[in-house]
Amino acid sequence: MMVSLTSSTKISLLSTNTNGYPPLKFSFQVGKKNTFRKCNSFGFRSPKKQSWSCSASEQPQPLNSPQQNEKRQPKFKKKQTKHADKDKGVDPVGFLTKHGISHKAFAFFLRERYKALKDLRDEIFNRYLNLKELASGYELLGMQRNAQHRVDFLEWAPGARYCAIVGDFNGWSPKENCAREGHFGHDDYGYWFIILEDKLREGEEPDEFYFQQYNYVDDYDKGDSGVTVEEMFKKANDEYWEPGEDRFIKSRYEAVAKLYEQIFGPNGPQTEEELEEIADPETRYKAWKAQHRDDPPSNLPSTHVIDTGMKEYDVFNIIDDPVWLEKFRAKSPPIAYWLETRKGRKAWLKKYMPGIPHGSKYRVYFNTPTGPLERVPAWATYVVPDADGKQAFAIHWEPPPESKYKWKHKHPPKPKSLRIYECHVGISGHDPKVASFDDFIQKVLPHIKEAGYNAIQLIGLVEHKDYFTVGYRVTNFYAVSSRYGTPEDFKRLVDLAHGLGLLVFLDIVHSYAAADEMVGLSLFDGSNDCYFHSGKRGNHKFWGTRMFNYADQDVLHFLLSNLNWWVEEYQVDGFHFHSLGSMMYTHNGFATFTGDLEEYCNQYVDKDALLYLILANDILHALHPNIITIAEDATLYPGLCELTSQGGLGFDYFVNLSAPEMWSSFLENTPDHEWSMSKIVNTLVGSQQNTEKMLLYAENHNQSISGGQSFAEVLFGDTIGCSSVTEESLLRGSSLHKVDYIYNWWFSISQLHG
Repeated sequence: MMVSLTSSTKISLLSTNTNGYPPLKFSFQVGKKNTFRKCNSFGFRSPKKQSWSCSASEQPQPLNSPQQNEKRQPKFKKKQTKHADKDKGVDPVGFLTKHGISHKAFAFFLRERYKALKDLRDEIFNRYLNLKELASGYELLGMQRNAQHRVDFLEWAPGARYCAIVGDFNGWSPKENCAREGHFGHDDYGYWFIILEDKLREGEEPDEFYFQQYNYVDDYDKGDSGVTVEEMFKKANDEYWEPGEDRFIKSRYEAVAKLYEQIFGPNGPQTEEELEEIADPETRYKAWKAQHRDDPPSNLPSTHVIDTGMKEYDVFNIIDDPVWLEKFRAKSPPIAYWLETRKGRKAWLKKYMPGIPHGSKYRVYFNTPTGPLERVPAWATYVVPDADGKQAFAIHWEPPPESKYKWKHKHPPKPKSLRIYECHVGISGHDPKVASFDDFIQKVLPHIKEAGYNAIQLIGLVEHKDYFTVGYRVTNFYAVSSRYGTPEDFKRLVDLAHGLGLLVFLDIVHSYAAADEMVGLSLFDGSNDCYFHSGKRGNHKFWGTRMFNYADQDVLHFLLSNLNWWVEEYQVDGFHFHSLGSMMYTHNGFATFTGDLEEYCNQYVDKDALLYLILANDILHALHPNIITIAEDATLYPGLCELTSQGGLGFDYFVNLSAPEMWSSFLENTPDHEWSMSKIVNTLVGSQQNTEKMLLYAENHNQSISGGQSFAEVLFGDTIGCSSVTEESLLRGSSLHKVDYIYNWWFSISQLHG
């Protein structure tokens, strides 16, 4: 039975089949205010368009009912959840109170930011079931193997008019595998859906049933179980249906004929001309009930529907048999039987050839208002960037299950004190070439472990077009850089690092993106505002990179899913968020900061970027409790490492960027005997707030890679590796290098233990 519920219909559900139990009345009230779904794992509740309440009470009994004189059943109601319950334990200015800070403008900003966060969550829950779904886009977008012998491709390009997949598997034809606007392959949000069917081998017949599935990945070595679809249906019917319940399955017209007879009688009209005016449902129900008032309970349905018209809002009164209701709720759909009809990968290989083989080169083709475009898909997981004048392309990475890397080690426990070794795979070797993941595993990982570190921070790992940028102008956010190896090679690196007890942190760049069009996200669908702000705000003032539009839900979907992707697919243990100042301010952090809190809440602050960081930390820590997030912010935004429920951004640690700059300045410009001890102490201690969450680097990539010099180059000059280096210079350089590290270590330990 299907009932359509509207705001102008008042309906009650009644049952006469109580099997000796007192009838219960369930009232469902539809109102105009929003209520909230059941809490998900994040503690957030998602709004529904209708609120409902439920009550139970005794109804008038039939004269022959033995329960006529029973006492009234207790009432129970489920009321609308209020925002006060959801906000319990939340104080938007909690960390200000904690540290005794009084600043009206900043406190007002934090409260307004929290209101904006609540509104954003409500908007998200109107579209996504929960925050986990928001951060799991990689399960749907890009190339996805479907169990029904096909590969599904989904891409977001709202500015495109036509979308197709072109590659070496289809002769780079834009007409072979396509989806057009107005057809099944395009929705209102700008997502394009393309199906790449596997090809039948010569002499093979198509599957008899369209829903035939194959265990392409799971149980891939399993052969055909031999269970036919007919056997599956029979087994499901025999075990799922109660005796007599399957009579409508066996005779599909019985229900229709019975309904027709109930409405018109055994000698009802046979033609449209004989059909008289049909009474309204309530009149028909009352007539039917009077006709069957003497029928035994077994002849009556478990639930009836009538209109009481007793409340201003819609009320659905249900009188039900508790035994029947419990049995109904215990039923589960017979989906498990469908799995028995799945065939193994051996059967798939015998019958089909992949529509897009593993290792195929491909791009996505768009027809836009400005003309045709070819782009590397935004969700591609393996990309070969353009080099030597050749255009970039994505690689379809779907190795056979037996060739996929199998994880051997668990995540190391989170240490009380982090000792991080920052490294770049490409420049880690001694030979004049780009080092590979295998080189790093063999030569660098053992050295890091032996030196006493417990974590590595990998920079320049995400795919980027220009190698001279050291990976900080990312073009493909879901792809490991192909310069170092394959995705399976990187999995092996992470796994072996875990085996050595080393945590693996990824230097993630979500503060901006490369401005490349052919391989990156800029002008991805021909429009200037697909992933980024339009106009001047969409470009970094000094670096020429593109700035994300964090107010767009699809951009949030892309970035939050990207964080979850690296944890789920590659088992990384945390993230170092690069250059937060570039995203948190419209001036990209290039301004003078005096420490006044007004500078952190004025018109130059990008509130949407702050909301993204809060969501990122909330989701990461909810999905992965042991994850570690590190903030790199030269402006030291207040509340970086405070709880999001107390007005903070939710990071676990923040980096003191002043320390390596200080050491570099001393080594280059100040004689040893003129080093200022007070400056060293003030720089290393930093702010007195959250010093236990401060990370100190003796040196980092800003000196050794980004246009500067490493400590070794400063201390030893151009004599490194030459016979002209003196013992005195080596002794001095090594001593000063140890001094820097000892100072950092001592201040870190002193702050950790108070």
